[in-house]
Amino acid sequence: MMTTEEFLKNYDEFKTGNLYGRYITYMQLEEALEDLKEHYQVTEVGRSFLNISILGITVGVGKKKILAWSQMHGNESTTTKGVVDLLHFLKVYEELDVVKNILAECTILILPMVNPDGAARYTRVNVNTVDLNRDAKEINEPESKVLRKTFEDFQPDFCFNLHDQRTIFGAGDFNLPATLSFLAPSMDKARTVTEVRIKAMKIIAAMNKELQKVIPGQVGRFDDSFNLNCTGDYFQAQHVPTILFECGHFQGDYLREETRKYFTLSLLTAVKAVATGDFIQQKEEDYFEIPGNKKSFLDIILRNALVEGKKVDVGIQYSEKIKAGDVLFEPVVHIIEDDLNFFGHLEIDCKGQEVEKSDETPLIENDIVEIILLNKEKLSINPPHIK
Repeated sequence: MMTTEEFLKNYDEFKTGNLYGRYITYMQLEEALEDLKEHYQVTEVGRSFLNISILGITVGVGKKKILAWSQMHGNESTTTKGVVDLLHFLKVYEELDVVKNILAECTILILPMVNPDGAARYTRVNVNTVDLNRDAKEINEPESKVLRKTFEDFQPDFCFNLHDQRTIFGAGDFNLPATLSFLAPSMDKARTVTEVRIKAMKIIAAMNKELQKVIPGQVGRFDDSFNLNCTGDYFQAQHVPTILFECGHFQGDYLREETRKYFTLSLLTAVKAVATGDFIQQKEEDYFEIPGNKKSFLDIILRNALVEGKKVDVGIQYSEKIKAGDVLFEPVVHIIEDDLNFFGHLEIDCKGQEVEKSDETPLIENDIVEIILLNKEKLSINPPHIK
């Protein structure tokens, strides 16, 4: 048996080296899967609007069926990295009892990139500017049709809906980011707690218990407002226990390479819980003890800054854009206000000194400010990895 600590310590042994950072395209995915094709069944389950393959990877031979899908939002790539890492883990450690049990008890079908057109453009929406996660009821888009047909043909016992969330989310009221958040989606507007939802809640409780060992206080519970157009809500309403995974910020990790590890750990924990059936022993109350997500963070806060003669706090948020095949993080002045009631992933105490743009003009909301002047001295506010 491998402990949680050993799993994280040995992560580089099964990490997929050619999937890195935030911008993950179909071509990169295809290359990353090349050495897995002899080990797993990799098939085309459909095509996108621009006729790009949507792949399905089948793992295991068991009766308990799990359907997992990633990157239905093209700019949410952390879980794509993680599911491929999990496939490598199951291959590298195939002699472990836990892996043997998973492969014997479960059949797992993974769609690692539902929205390849959006992934190429690093957009949330598909090429028709449709949010596929709001197309579950009407299924107008080809990618939505592929996912629905896969769901109906595979007839899963559990669904894992894999996403990224913004850096703005914290876990509860504390100065800790929501590195991972989970949700057992509602099945109706009343948010009724049904036996189907309880199964999902108990698996989440199992994941949270494991994650608290390594990222205490950094797990949140996503909002459970009901929307039948959302894929997770729709599948839950079809009486299939469904779990939403949301990968968020880890301290200093704008490329989500640390979050990637914790996500893969949570995914392995969930699959193991299904394989063994041990999740039944968890308490649904423990799910509700997970603090709710709160929009409590900004990327940078300049505290006690002097702007046009007034002492204020300046909140800066990164805007993500693609440039030369990489994600560019543009620092944008989001809000200027007295005593901002937010946490900052980075907070700088300006101690009442003057803060200006690099051309010595005052900061204004919506300005892009890669360099600012603090008391006439240059200060870079780019994310840590590109300083």
